[in-house]
Amino acid sequence: MTEGGHGGALDFSEILGHHLVDHKVAAIGLTKHMLMIAIAAFLTAAVIITAARTRGRLRTAVEAFIAFIRKDIADPALGDDAGFYLPYLLTLFVFILIMNLLGLIPSGATPTGNISVTLSLSLLTFVLIHGAGVMRHGLGHHLKNFVPHGVPWWAWPLVWAIEAMGYLTKAIALCIRLFANMTAGHMVILLFLGLILLAGQTSLWSGLVVAPIAVGLAVGLYALELIVALIQAYVFTMLTAIFVGGALHPEH
Repeated sequence: MTEGGHGGALDFSEILGHHLVDHKVAAIGLTKHMLMIAIAAFLTAAVIITAARTRGRLRTAVEAFIAFIRKDIADPALGDDAGFYLPYLLTLFVFILIMNLLGLIPSGATPTGNISVTLSLSLLTFVLIHGAGVMRHGLGHHLKNFVPHGVPWWAWPLVWAIEAMGYLTKAIALCIRLFANMTAGHMVILLFLGLILLAGQTSLWSGLVVAPIAVGLAVGLYALELIVALIQAYVFTMLTAIFVGGALHPEH
């Protein structure tokens, strides 16, 4: 989109879509999403390490948070193995949550609005699922567990192939769910704010009438995005725990 059709063109995506659009921020090839991922990793480590080494409100809050993750996510899905996988689940939850929230900060960006980032997180879950299954049952037995008990021998190849594809589908679903949800909210906010520019190009009065409505809707959706950021981190972590639990306890 341009303004005036000459000279100083306004890139609409640069003005309002910087939370989603990735671009280089350094000559060495560092992009904005890479920078936000590094910041999220640093904040995740800083919060957990500081809480572990000090006493006070931060430690109390983190301990309550850990109890929540264990009670609501790890224990129901993993049973007796919850303690072993809890550190990863806790790290995953905090890391995704911080990345989601960074996109709501002015001049920030949402790494989880990048399909490459969500794909990488999903691949980690995929590896963890099968790594847990192989560690517990051995490679052969883990592959055998793909087929539920009671399936006739002649249906084994078809059922095994379907179940194997199911594991791949789960990883893809995790990737697309997080990416789509974190992208959708920003796109709608972008649309609302874009209405102001579109109305302003028609006439000044149109822009003045549309602006309060569009801004009000954008602010309301922005508040909703705070809840979505938390929910999506919870859902990704919960599904990861459920899928790993399925590999550990295929009989359930």
